[in-house]
Amino acid sequence: RADYWFPNIRSVGGAAGVLAFVLYPYVYMLARAAFLEQSVCVIEIGRTLGRGPWRSFTSIALPLARPAIATGIALALMETLSDFGAVQHFGVATFTTGIYRTWFGLGDAAAAAQLAAILLAFVFILLVGERLTRGRAQFHHTSRRYRELPRYSLRGGWAALAILACALPIILGFLLPGGQLLIWLFETVGEEAGGSSGGRLWWHTANSLMLAAGAAAIAVFVALLLAYGVRLNPHPVARGAARIAGLGYAVPGSVIAVGVLVPLAWVDNTLDSWLRASFGVSSGLLLSGTITALMFAYVVRFLAVSLNTVDASLAKVTPAMDGVARTLGMGPAATVARVHVPIISPSLLTAGLLVFVDVMKELPATLILRPFDFNTLAVRAFELASDEQLRAAAAPALAIVAAGLIPVALLSLAISRARPGRAQGEVRV
Repeated sequence: RADYWFPNIRSVGGAAGVLAFVLYPYVYMLARAAFLEQSVCVIEIGRTLGRGPWRSFTSIALPLARPAIATGIALALMETLSDFGAVQHFGVATFTTGIYRTWFGLGDAAAAAQLAAILLAFVFILLVGERLTRGRAQFHHTSRRYRELPRYSLRGGWAALAILACALPIILGFLLPGGQLLIWLFETVGEEAGGSSGGRLWWHTANSLMLAAGAAAIAVFVALLLAYGVRLNPHPVARGAARIAGLGYAVPGSVIAVGVLVPLAWVDNTLDSWLRASFGVSSGLLLSGTITALMFAYVVRFLAVSLNTVDASLAKVTPAMDGVARTLGMGPAATVARVHVPIISPSLLTAGLLVFVDVMKELPATLILRPFDFNTLAVRAFELASDEQLRAAAAPALAIVAAGLIPVALLSLAISRARPGRAQGEVRV
């Protein structure tokens, strides 16, 4: 550092840059899907009105994709607000790190709850702001005629710039860190296999898989109940309750952990005091600091992921099937089990897979609510990185990455297959 200048990566700018390269797929995937849905017909109408390629893009294509882009930006902002591991490793003080330090470092639960309330207010302002910026503007495709956008062949410097723009996020956000983790893994594989770390890694993997699978199953089941309940009774109260249930994804994990732990601890303490006074026995911690509390926090946090997927798939099932099932003497439960579940089973699996991956990498809620001496891959990777044992942290980190590659590939394939012109009533020209 004394001989040459190099930017300080452990700073606000460094953390922001890392999070940008990690979270850009939120915007990219939604924007890509929105642009794939557009037909060249609307662009050609703008060209006939005297608009050039750039003005056609900014005044037609971009507004049509604006809701999707705004949603992606909002998701990235929410993930940034709730991030704990990256900002903690980079030494950046945020609300999430402050909540954790106040709770466990200072032992002040009241102050941690106050910080959580302030962070929750920021999230609420973010959601309201996104809604207000959109206003009442709505963008629709006015025709069912569809023709794919033409592909342009770039040459020379423009082609090189396009390749660089597409490759840079992948290189900096995946290939470079992934390659370094692989190098560290190969350097430590002998040490891990021969020592006790290898056995602990298997236990951490088993814990992560157990939590992720259990939370995914519960989240999909609850999402199916909520979505079908709204289908049976589309009352505004029912719709509002379903929307409120899906707000957990906008709330950081540390805030949800505090919101779960405080009332559960009160219940445990109240029950323990009553048992001591009445029977002279202690119940201990029955709810707080258990797998039950952790599962409950996961379901609250990631229910929106499964609910949106299940609701969108269930909406595509014609209500006529419900009527046919009723004429055959089936009740609501039998209709769901024997009619709807077989039809929407791919979406149910997709929803479960998405929740599974989110739980695998969830850190702040796990750190706060986990039972004593209970580690997951995310917690183990964070602990090793905090102790600057970066080489040892490669194995759990790569296991989390491997779990996330499958849904990313499936989601990208689904977006490519869901291009317009294939739906009923659409005309390809």
